Amino acid sequence: MQICVIGTGYVGLCSGVGLAAKGNQVACVGRNKDKIAGIQQGIPPIFEGGLQELLQEVLRNGLFRATDDFAGAVKEAEATFLCVGTPSGKDGRIDLTEMRQAAAQVGEALPDGYCVVVVKSTVVPGTTEEMIRILEERSGRKAGKDFGVCMNPEFLREGRALQDFLQPDRVVVGQLDPRSGDVLQRLYAPFQAPILRTDLKTAEMIKYASNSLLATKISFANEVGNLCKQLGIDTYAVMGGVGLDHRIGPHFLRAGVGFGGSCFQKDVSALKSLAEDQGVPAPLITDVLEVNRRQRFKIIDLLERRLPVNGKTIAILGLSFMGGTDDIRESPALDIIPALLQKGAAVRAYDPQATRHVRPLFPQVTYCASAREALAGADACLLLTEWEEFRSLTDQDFSGMRSPVILEGRRMLDRSKVSRFEGICW
Repeated sequence: MQICVIGTGYVGLCSGVGLAAKGNQVACVGRNKDKIAGIQQGIPPIFEGGLQELLQEVLRNGLFRATDDFAGAVKEAEATFLCVGTPSGKDGRIDLTEMRQAAAQVGEALPDGYCVVVVKSTVVPGTTEEMIRILEERSGRKAGKDFGVCMNPEFLREGRALQDFLQPDRVVVGQLDPRSGDVLQRLYAPFQAPILRTDLKTAEMIKYASNSLLATKISFANEVGNLCKQLGIDTYAVMGGVGLDHRIGPHFLRAGVGFGGSCFQKDVSALKSLAEDQGVPAPLITDVLEVNRRQRFKIIDLLERRLPVNGKTIAILGLSFMGGTDDIRESPALDIIPALLQKGAAVRAYDPQATRHVRPLFPQVTYCASAREALAGADACLLLTEWEEFRSLTDQDFSGMRSPVILEGRRMLDRSKVSRFEGICW
């Protein structure tokens, strides 16, 4: 199938490369000429496990290209996916500026024959219907008759985005009409995943409900974890027992420094604002955000129980919001680092991929080339991100520290190999 993907960010590029890997002809459209040139050379603008290798493969096979020719790519496509940013505003509501602009441009460039326009970005219920009006106004054609419309939310975890795209738990297809949905049914048939076909608003809401529930599990685990810490109970043992219940499951029950990233915070905030706009009380959703906000500072409270921060050197291991990605959006480190600096600490930091994004934000931090370098001379270590290389750290790596204060926000270290703990949080 001829596919056009509007957007070269995490969702757009991973979706485009994933669709090409299934044998489709994909044109990925962006505005930044330097970024487009890099992608064409097989160099993605983001770090995502396996992305560069698969990008280079689909480029070699002639199944993928990056372009800034918006109209040309749309006119050739049987399906055009809108994968543009929908950032969160200060009030929690999503900004649809890019989505509206993209829909207008697609409307002006629709091919003469039948095609399907697919909203893949995360948008609140009712947004796809608004895009239909824009498409019809700009094209002078009728949705459902002259072109199809679907809402196909993404469920990609950064760091595992390609795996999630190529091996999805389910594919949700919100359809304007059966003909529109049939196109995506054919497109996703090779993925061998359950395909749920529903209406546009339901598809939009499934994404918000899904992410908000996952965020709720994390905040619940953190609330229980704080209580367990006070009582001297291992919350990981508690949640391990809880997760054995098949009704609950083991995932997203790890206490620590809270969730980050571009999705959970933004989506829960948008759902909260949507409830407010509809006059529906949603205190649980509000509390999920507040628990997460407080949680990222809990590790500093635990640190201050062990040593005075002022004048001390603190090593930060992990700057991205999660392992496997260089994305720092809503990363706990972005709140923890300035809090430590304000308290008079010197900060040494290491991350395998995200340092280049954080360095301009906090130039007073010492950025290191390895975990061992960051730990050398440190009075304490805060481990904030689940990078695989941190799992293999041993006593030898921590031997250069001035004191054995190691606080984990992710429970990764093998304590049989690291005996220097004065305390592990959670």
